[in-house]
Amino acid sequence: MSKAGVTLSLADIQAKLGGQLVGDGSVQIEAIAPLAEATAGQISFLSQRKYAPLLATTQATALILPQEAAGHFPRPHVLTENPYLYFARVSQLLNPVTIPDPRIHPTAVISPTAKIGRNAVIHAGVVIGDEVTIGDDALIYPNVTIYHDCHIGDRVVIHAGVVIGADGFGNAKDGDVWIKIPQIGRVIMGDDVEVGANTCIDRGALDDTVIGNGVKIDDQIMIGHNCRIGNNTAIAACAGIAGSTIIGERCLVGGAAMFSGHIEITDDVQISGGSAIIKNIKKPGQYTGVFPSVPHADWLHIAANLRQLDGLSKKIQLLEAQIQALAQQKNGE
Repeated sequence: MSKAGVTLSLADIQAKLGGQLVGDGSVQIEAIAPLAEATAGQISFLSQRKYAPLLATTQATALILPQEAAGHFPRPHVLTENPYLYFARVSQLLNPVTIPDPRIHPTAVISPTAKIGRNAVIHAGVVIGDEVTIGDDALIYPNVTIYHDCHIGDRVVIHAGVVIGADGFGNAKDGDVWIKIPQIGRVIMGDDVEVGANTCIDRGALDDTVIGNGVKIDDQIMIGHNCRIGNNTAIAACAGIAGSTIIGERCLVGGAAMFSGHIEITDDVQISGGSAIIKNIKKPGQYTGVFPSVPHADWLHIAANLRQLDGLSKKIQLLEAQIQALAQQKNGE
């Protein structure tokens, strides 16, 4: 059973979320589970063809299936264009967020100049600095720290251990000594953002660090000062984004991807996990780049050679064709 104890009939689910209901809609659904593990009273889903053989053995009471699976499963099911998205929405129905009471935990430390929106929930050990603004329906989990002057939008979810608005890594060299550059910008976070546990988002040095609406940020991610993350971009765990990087809207960043600073990524870009992005990306699409660490001078030499590989390959093909033609000519003599 789901943690909140919600039980819905399959017909209830289809009425709320749409899709094509096939079979007995009165079956009761208490939880959602993977195909291989689902049991009676649970609903599962098929979003990748490689898992299709599990349809023959799953014990799920009902399924969420793609349209092309119509007629291939005898038990009750819902047909939909996007089973994975449908699964997410079913899970929300079966696992509604539990709102604790009181809405601000007595151990939270909140500046008297901070402004907290309606229905916001502040868990234990949270620290909220001067002049912070937190929007309506925000959910701040334990031990989050939000430094002064930061703005958090509506319906934002911030998980445990997150630090928002710490000083960016700004220092100037004076001989052998580092001189700290005051970080006087803010973090401005839009609506419907979710930030995973132990992530750090630094405040701007002069301009603000800006997180757009609908951005989803996983656990243990570093976002440096003055970065700008576009609306509805998603960033997987352990990514590192150096200062003044601009990432466009609707981008997907794989886990452990690294961005050097002062670069710009256009909209609708997908970065493969573990990639190192060191220059601007101006065209949408998927980008991948991983190479072992070598001395810098060696890397510059290798990179120069890599740029010539395509031309060298074409020259080799031309030479091979010429050699073959000469061989044929010799044989003909």
